Amino acid sequence: MPDPSTPALPFRRWAVTGGTGLVGNNLVRRLVAGGADVRVLSRRKPRREFAGLAVEEVEGDVTDAASLERLCAGAECVVHAAALVEIRHGGRDEFERVNVAGTAAMLRAVPRGARLVHVSTVDALGLRDRANPADEDTEPRPHEGGVPYVDTKRAADRLVLDSDRDWVIVYPTYMLGPWDWRPSSGRMLLEVARGQALFAPPGGNNFVHIDDVVTGLLAAAGRPRGGRWILGNENLSYAEAWTLMAEVTGARKPLGTLPRWAVSAAVPPLHAARKLGLREGEINAAAVAMSRVPHYFSAERARAELGLPATPIRQAIHDAWTWFKLQGIAPGTTT
Repeated sequence: MPDPSTPALPFRRWAVTGGTGLVGNNLVRRLVAGGADVRVLSRRKPRREFAGLAVEEVEGDVTDAASLERLCAGAECVVHAAALVEIRHGGRDEFERVNVAGTAAMLRAVPRGARLVHVSTVDALGLRDRANPADEDTEPRPHEGGVPYVDTKRAADRLVLDSDRDWVIVYPTYMLGPWDWRPSSGRMLLEVARGQALFAPPGGNNFVHIDDVVTGLLAAAGRPRGGRWILGNENLSYAEAWTLMAEVTGARKPLGTLPRWAVSAAVPPLHAARKLGLREGEINAAAVAMSRVPHYFSAERARAELGLPATPIRQAIHDAWTWFKLQGIAPGTTT
């Protein structure tokens, strides 16, 4: 039976890629609670992320046409949330395979007459400063590329924009909340909780509760073809965000913000290390360079057209932290 507290869904039969990720897993749970028939793509099954959920798992890969056809058969709405999400310079071929070729394969698999919700990222858009945040129509400038993840998500968007399918696109910002199994964006929160975030980088980001993203995505699914919406909330510097995270987790607050020149000075040596064949870790030239950037965005269109909520980011941090503790992922906890 549908959960009576869950708003009515625009479709009954759904197919989802990326169902083990932060967006996908929260979406699948909301769909199941709403009484939908849900089919998910899984590279192996059964998956712990779907334990106890009334979903049909289709084993396969986003670049495999046969498994995508099985996934999408009979679906009224297909949500393409699968992507390779890492900030680094290496491995461009793999990014192309998953993010670009995978989206092309999905466009071929979506049944005629079905709605496609393409989950992009604000990294595919252009940038502005905090006083004048970017929106859905902000075009990237030539120097705002060069990172395979960013470049391939922009290329995937172009495939969708140029297609004749019944599509909408959503652009989530930096998401925090429960069911972050890997963890993905929650790694920042865990690093702060471990006391590893001593000095914040000089950039910033737009942060949003994952529940708000799912609410916006479901609203977007029922809107006319061609809609594009940023799903975000609060623009915060990394120092401000890390301070909130420290307050919620009881960790040490950052001691300050690194000067931009110091962060910029770290990029060339990291580039040189990669060229010498050293493996790119979480601290690499691409990630450090992006930490300088003001990733500030406006979600006003989604507020006006989708009724996007604005859950305080402190609550998002609290909900993510509570879930990490329950799962034994948070520092000092065990399952």
